[in-house]
Amino acid sequence: MNVLLTTTIDSFSPDDIRVSSSELRVSPPEYHSMNDESFSALESRVGDSVVTVEEFAVTAGKVAEFSRAITDPNPVFLDESAAGERGHDRMPAPPTFTRVSTFTRYRPPNTPEYGIELGFDPERLLHGEQSYEYERPVRVGDVLSGTSTLTDVYRRDGRRGGTMTFAELETSFTDQHGEHVLTECSTTIETAPVDDTTHTDDDTVQASRGGSATSVSGLSPRSIQPRRTPPTERLDSTDSLAVGDRGPTITVESLTRQDFVRYAGASGDFNPIHYNEPYATAAGIPSVFGQGMLTAGITGRVLTDWVGIDAIDSFGVRFQSRVFPGDTVVASGNVTEVSDDITIELTAETETETVLSGRATVSDVA
Repeated sequence: MNVLLTTTIDSFSPDDIRVSSSELRVSPPEYHSMNDESFSALESRVGDSVVTVEEFAVTAGKVAEFSRAITDPNPVFLDESAAGERGHDRMPAPPTFTRVSTFTRYRPPNTPEYGIELGFDPERLLHGEQSYEYERPVRVGDVLSGTSTLTDVYRRDGRRGGTMTFAELETSFTDQHGEHVLTECSTTIETAPVDDTTHTDDDTVQASRGGSATSVSGLSPRSIQPRRTPPTERLDSTDSLAVGDRGPTITVESLTRQDFVRYAGASGDFNPIHYNEPYATAAGIPSVFGQGMLTAGITGRVLTDWVGIDAIDSFGVRFQSRVFPGDTVVASGNVTEVSDDITIELTAETETETVLSGRATVSDVA
């Protein structure tokens, strides 16, 4: 099996990496499908709230690192002086930046990743939806705390049989002054078990989309440099928006495994299914694939390039399919409603399918 090893170091020798195939083929922990008893126990926790984020200090370096990881060249996220020239008193962060709070260093001791132990099998874990409601943008200098609440759990029949379990969580973020900054909601899904013998020819098609391994020699990170001029679609005011208006098209060509590793390092999402080929294939997936929140971050660029970070009131996405190495992602948006707020429908697509759909509301900054 071909395995691609990647790094965010600008240059290195293949001799720097010595990992045996047996080390890469470490089996993940064994989990079992959630039975009625464990589901009832989880259901009884609905309404429980747990502090999940402490002392999450927002720094300029981390904002810039995250911006590059989502391929965003917007200078307001990369350079404090550029942010000041664009009218920001403090450098803002991209719309999905609070994903960084998943790093364990921001989690209170002995607290599970989601605050409440879901008991989901990580090999069958899917991120179904993610949404945000903003009081204001996150900015450099903020020190955030987060409290997560399990708001709902439920089951649905899987399309290939079996039962899928859904958990919905809501996290409220406040700053060091106790002021509310944003609310983040997520839907996490444990898919039904899949028999290895049931893979169809579709799996072979997707495996080919994953591409073959690339030589480590000469591989360099995707270059993300601050752009010097605003996008032509950039608006100074949302007052001029009308139903049918289309925003900028964001194109990220030929995603690589290194893009997935770079996002993992910036965001704290180190699920090996995104970078360890044997782990991914052992879980019945044809190849490693990109984090859903990487695609969400790329899609958020439509909004920040079009109306600016300060105008975004809400932003939500539903993940519909995976992105594999070699895929080109194209994100776009259009206005569907104009009332007190302006509603923008968003999509992200590859050459073959829609991988994400979303919606945002925006309004003029007072």
